[in-house]
Amino acid sequence: MEVSDIMTTIRQRKGLKVTEVAEDHLSQKKNVKSDGRVPSGGKLWKRFSLIVGGIVAVSLGLLTSVYVATLHENDLWFSNIKEVEREISFRTECGLYYSYYKQMLQAPSIRQGLHDLVHDNKTESLRTINILERMNVYQEVFLSILYKILPVQRYLEPVYFYIYTLFGLQALYVIALYITSWLLSGTWLSGLLAAFWYIINRIDTTRVEFTIPLRENWALPFFAVQIAAITYLLRPHLQPLHERLTLLVVFLSTFLFSLTWQFNQFMMLIQALVLFILDSLDMLPTAKVMMLYIIQVTALLLVCILQFFNSMILGSLAISFNVSVLLARTIQRNLKTGGLLNRLGKLFLHVLLVLCLTLLVNNFIKKILNLESDEHIFKFLKAKFGFGSTRDFDANLYLCEEAFGLLPLNTFSRLSDTFLFYVYIFVLFPIMITAAVVAFQNLSGSANVQPIDKMEKCTVALKPGAAYNLIHTVLFGCLALSTMRMKYLWTSHMCVFASFGLCSTEVWGFILKSVHLDTPQRICVIKYLVPIATLLYLSHKFWPGMMDELSELREFYDPDTVELMNWIKSNTPETAAFAGSMQLLAGVKLCTGRILTNHPHYEDKSLRERTKQVYQIYAKRSPEEVYRTLRSFGTDYVILEDSICYERRHSRGCRLRDLLDIANGHIMDGVGDNEPNLKPSAYPRFSSTVSSTNNSRDVRPSCHLCF
Repeated sequence: MEVSDIMTTIRQRKGLKVTEVAEDHLSQKKNVKSDGRVPSGGKLWKRFSLIVGGIVAVSLGLLTSVYVATLHENDLWFSNIKEVEREISFRTECGLYYSYYKQMLQAPSIRQGLHDLVHDNKTESLRTINILERMNVYQEVFLSILYKILPVQRYLEPVYFYIYTLFGLQALYVIALYITSWLLSGTWLSGLLAAFWYIINRIDTTRVEFTIPLRENWALPFFAVQIAAITYLLRPHLQPLHERLTLLVVFLSTFLFSLTWQFNQFMMLIQALVLFILDSLDMLPTAKVMMLYIIQVTALLLVCILQFFNSMILGSLAISFNVSVLLARTIQRNLKTGGLLNRLGKLFLHVLLVLCLTLLVNNFIKKILNLESDEHIFKFLKAKFGFGSTRDFDANLYLCEEAFGLLPLNTFSRLSDTFLFYVYIFVLFPIMITAAVVAFQNLSGSANVQPIDKMEKCTVALKPGAAYNLIHTVLFGCLALSTMRMKYLWTSHMCVFASFGLCSTEVWGFILKSVHLDTPQRICVIKYLVPIATLLYLSHKFWPGMMDELSELREFYDPDTVELMNWIKSNTPETAAFAGSMQLLAGVKLCTGRILTNHPHYEDKSLRERTKQVYQIYAKRSPEEVYRTLRSFGTDYVILEDSICYERRHSRGCRLRDLLDIANGHIMDGVGDNEPNLKPSAYPRFSSTVSSTNNSRDVRPSCHLCF
């Protein structure tokens, strides 16, 4: 192939870089004989490496699954505790989600079970709601149907079928991370290192063993599969069949991720921003980026349909942004032509157009649908980033939760102890420099005019897959730093990115070239020697601790909650409605099947308002007012918890009773400053009144049942 032929190929495939074409051309020269055949030895070695790497990936995935399952069993002695104790171990919203799996299994038929979910009148008293619309519980529905039709009932109890499925998804998660790192580096050794880092940093990469039904434990494995598929899709010169199959995998994984997690729209928005940034800098093939935008919109709309046209999805910024980008690309053409100033001007107008269209489309959709379900999130974000203080109860509830606070500094000390953070920064620095140089070349147009013989001296290469994963890790890192709950998106990908860089020819070539020591032999030795040495050291340091952890035995112990659940089942009618904290009521529904007044799923405005009214039991209100409020919701019993009445976990100003006082305009308890315009309440705290009544009889239970 002549130079002119290569340049023609480049012009025909606008999304590809000159460096990639030249790289492929040179690699083909090295691996092809004079008669055009690939050496048989090279084929055999490639197949052998593929088989060994695949076996290692599956083995590591299965070992991870067994590892977390064993930790869960050892921590709770799950196989020997009572059924009520097993259910109580699914705390807060986890218990609520699992209750629908249990409800489907107890239904006389699948049709009746689905009907009860669509017309549910037990989750919120005096209301009939559609659970499939409001919550992401299709996974519980699917799993319950699967349990009924498969011949596993004689071998596995329903709860084990459920938790083993979640632990099995961890195997898929690890395999996807392994494959992503392998695709980026070209060697399965980096996949092995990524999987090992994921396991030894388990505290910061997953919490599946103690919050099993949490939505993220269902969703993140599919998200990891999607990232692996996108990384493969962005490789140049894919065969049409491979490209179509990869697009199918991207669509299915995007759809399953979006279906299983209520925060799907925010993750999809960040991912769309990743694609937008890279496409604007001409670092990804435009045609493939457009296909990924369409896949995102299609997957979200399909989820919206399955959730009975959930308005929160339709009004999400993710859909508005994707639609706006597609419209802007239709309006603005030839964005990637001209010199540096010309391109920068076009890019500025393009970004401005996309942002304006996004806001217009989103506001239009929200006005048409009268959508207010996500307003609490924007209030929270506004207060979190210092755009004014707020007395809003919902916003302050999020602000005071540790999970929605900044990422604690001790996270970095733990990640540094395994070398993960150090290696991550070590890899991130050269790749970011490379990306900056490539972006400048693309914007200035220099990447498309350099002769092939001068390309190695004048042009820096960055593969599309590496560019995608770079911006991905940067943006999700920013999200994790600002919101601790989202760190699991970042830390798992941190394992992938660090291991890829440690096994990358490009990274080591960049580093050795900067100190004038680069030779192909040195790069080859270092890129294998350093990861192997790292693996050996980490195994020596952490393997004994992992074995000790597996041998450590504990037992579930919560007699007060067990007693409460047993009392409710024995002493209250099945139609009784209960009010109390969101966390405890999820357990009440799961263990007793009683009707709830409020619950932990917080994505509905009317429910948030109801929860605030129910929580007046911990505010400074008159007993008559509290009674009228609770009876208006059909409440028969209210559970008061000492852990909230005498809360010490949060500092003053973040205790639940403080949040209620601030929202009600009342002065907080205790010594300290109060906000201006807060006034003393005319009534004592309702919960304290009830507690003092019980204390006068020398009774101090952990919970008080009223009415």
